[in-house]
Amino acid sequence: MALIETRRIDRDGALLAALREGAPDAAERLVATYGDRVYRLAVSITGSSQDAEEAVQDALWSVIRKIDTFRGDSAFGSWIYRIVANAAYQKLRSRSSRRAEIPLEDVLPTFHENGHAAPIADWSAELDDPERGTELRLVLTSAIDELPAEYRTVVVLRDVEGLSNTEVAQVLGVTLGTVKSRAHRARLFLRKRLETTMAVPVAGA
Repeated sequence: MALIETRRIDRDGALLAALREGAPDAAERLVATYGDRVYRLAVSITGSSQDAEEAVQDALWSVIRKIDTFRGDSAFGSWIYRIVANAAYQKLRSRSSRRAEIPLEDVLPTFHENGHAAPIADWSAELDDPERGTELRLVLTSAIDELPAEYRTVVVLRDVEGLSNTEVAQVLGVTLGTVKSRAHRARLFLRKRLETTMAVPVAGA
């Protein structure tokens, strides 16, 4: 892990220097290093590949133009993510926004009249079943798309890009508590969607 982090720091350090020096290939290196990652973030916010592409183009151009304003108070990657997130949210605001919150009743387990929660089925052993693999990936992708933008963004940054809760809070400009709350509700929502799928037997089983 330490070796991976060192390589990441060295790579970003070289990229940062190239951008500040105005190296001819700096923009190309920026896209090669962060292009795919920030696109995933942008599309998770906008829900549109076209809007995501436009947001990423605008954001990476802003990174190049504003590189001298980066002071190193946060990781270079986190700074880029924040610029991309802002650009993507700006695209989203230009369209009708999805609902901003996930009601707790949509994700909490069912409660009986006696006040006890209904048991949650343990289907973890089936996750490695190859017959379920493709189906689960499709269901998970669809479920993530159903999440409000603010929740999708946290899931992508936290569980796909591997940022810490603190880094996600810095990128999005929200409190740590907000990040934890959104991550928790999003995971409950995704689990509920997967539970519905796992409750249906595999054909021929």
